[in-house]
Amino acid sequence: MVRLKGQAEKSSLKTAVDIAVQRSREYLLACQHTEGYWWGRLESNSTMEAEYLMLQHFMEVPDRSKWPKLVKYILTQQRQDGSWGQYYGAPGDVSTAVECYFALKLAGVSPETLAMQRAKQFILSRGGVPKTRVFTKIWLALLGQWPWEGVPAMLPEFTIVPARFPLNIYSMSSWARGTVVPILILVAKRPVRPVPESAFINELFPDGADKRQHHIRRPKPLVSLPGLFWGVDKGLRLYEKIPIKPGRGYAFRKAERWIVEHQEADGSWGGIQPPWVYSLMALKTLGRSLDDPVIAKGLKGFDGFAIEDEETFSVQACVSPVWDTCLAMIALEDAGVPPDHPALQRAAAWLLAREIRKRGDWSVRVPKAEPSGWPFEFSNDWYPDIDDTAEVLIALHRSKLAPPDEERKQAAIDRATAWLLHMQSRDGGWAAFDKNNLTDAVAKLPFSDFGEMLDPPSADVTAHVLEALGRLGYGADHGAARRGLAYLWKEQEPEGPWFGRWGVNYIYGSGAAVPALEVLDQDVSDPRVQKTVAWLVQHQNQDGGWGESCTSYVDASWRGRGPSTASQTAWALLALMAAGQWGHAAVERGLLYLAGTQKSGGSWDEPWFTGTGFPGYGIGRPHRKQPKPGENGYQGAEMAAGFMINYNMYRNYWPLMALGRYKRHQEGVIRRSTDG
Repeated sequence: MVRLKGQAEKSSLKTAVDIAVQRSREYLLACQHTEGYWWGRLESNSTMEAEYLMLQHFMEVPDRSKWPKLVKYILTQQRQDGSWGQYYGAPGDVSTAVECYFALKLAGVSPETLAMQRAKQFILSRGGVPKTRVFTKIWLALLGQWPWEGVPAMLPEFTIVPARFPLNIYSMSSWARGTVVPILILVAKRPVRPVPESAFINELFPDGADKRQHHIRRPKPLVSLPGLFWGVDKGLRLYEKIPIKPGRGYAFRKAERWIVEHQEADGSWGGIQPPWVYSLMALKTLGRSLDDPVIAKGLKGFDGFAIEDEETFSVQACVSPVWDTCLAMIALEDAGVPPDHPALQRAAAWLLAREIRKRGDWSVRVPKAEPSGWPFEFSNDWYPDIDDTAEVLIALHRSKLAPPDEERKQAAIDRATAWLLHMQSRDGGWAAFDKNNLTDAVAKLPFSDFGEMLDPPSADVTAHVLEALGRLGYGADHGAARRGLAYLWKEQEPEGPWFGRWGVNYIYGSGAAVPALEVLDQDVSDPRVQKTVAWLVQHQNQDGGWGESCTSYVDASWRGRGPSTASQTAWALLALMAAGQWGHAAVERGLLYLAGTQKSGGSWDEPWFTGTGFPGYGIGRPHRKQPKPGENGYQGAEMAAGFMINYNMYRNYWPLMALGRYKRHQEGVIRRSTDG
């Protein structure tokens, strides 16, 4: 690795950075919506389109005019081997492939086409339908392609278990809670919406009609928590055969009321696809019609999540306008845009109007806190996002409004900061939505084979909260900051980086942690920080950028490794600059990578997924010991239980943050990344 030498090289770097910053600023400012927000596409995987199509069939929606476009989009996402995957460049996933194949067949695509033949071969090579996850089997059971006996037993009475009990719906993460409540109704009612015989997928069962493949497999070892729950599952099945079940009717009514109360203003549930689709199907199963206001609003709401052009129709799993807006504001502020710039004032006003002022599910555990915070989406009053709230606070604090609005802004900052302090978990960290959501047993339930059932604190969210506190004037000696710092240091990996729960992965975690430490005046010459510096320098790619594959969540050899991306390069640079490495050759090469790969219009190309929904651990954090093939919880590189995201705005505002901070530092505007 060669350090840039000489005045000419330094001048060349300065020129390259100046041009990149100017282009990126202009691009971001041009992208702002007239209402004041920024919003980029959120890409995930093709189960979104497949399940939307299956939902419409189950709900008996008469308008199927979008189906041809859905089919075209699903086919554009198919790989050469016939599969569909969880993220860009991932190996094929059998569950995703089965859902896509079935949806295509349901929409009338002939199984004799080359695309369907390739899909069938891939699915059978991976064991067929019996090897799919529980949620895929629930979809197939709803449409008559899998027996309900092959789905784990779940009692709707679970919804009436008091919150003070060890296991209840509030023991689960917010997204799991919103998904499980309607699924409890579906599994108990066992509805089946018939499909045409031409849509049957018998060809995806390697052993034909052999019923043994429908059984829930006994876990190994049997003497274990999964083994205990397997035994409970057997007992619940016996209970379901009893004709009279005291409390069943009350449980259905309470679950239905809970679902209806939790619908958001935009028609969604939780602002995300899983609880949304299951809630609609549960309400339909309980007898509500398409004309019912709740169902009509829910179905209409998908229009706001859909992306349609002349050829295709796709459905986003979620939308991220608040997250995109606050991060775009921070990037522009880092790039020297004045705090009273009209674009920042419009964005700040838009954010202030979206402060949540009602009590959500978080208040079950934190009843005394005054409601505040911001969601991730346009509408999600039940679940303000701690991570978003921290970044919104940073963005708002650095903006400058006219006097009346400035006072309103400060009042919102004060409320949200108080709410954040109340949401700190007992281990000192902060989670995404809940406090002390730490009951690992929830993740061992038989139906918990996808995503995360828990929302424990994470290093990246904690770091963002600590950075916000530091920028707002809280010192490291403040009780919450002191406990948060202790948590953050505890979570550092022996090699130096931090795990990234919500971004890929150790580069993201480190890019959040080191700036937080620096903002709180921690000594960046500390050997622990220098270990992070050494790790990042060691993992820089030959082209000057940084990249990390999603595979790093399941294979430690991929930590810090992968094709260079604009967003991950920016995270590494933010960490290195916060550690005081402004003139390091790695920083200079990283900046030149960003400048050299920027498009003339000011953006960057980034097909790789660098955002994280679920690593698929179940417990929401890495296992102490990574499961091996054949063990419970094992995932290969396909990340069958994971959910990865490509935020299309990440390629824009994160690089501008890094470039802007470097530019301002070189100009003497800031001496440290905390100033300004």
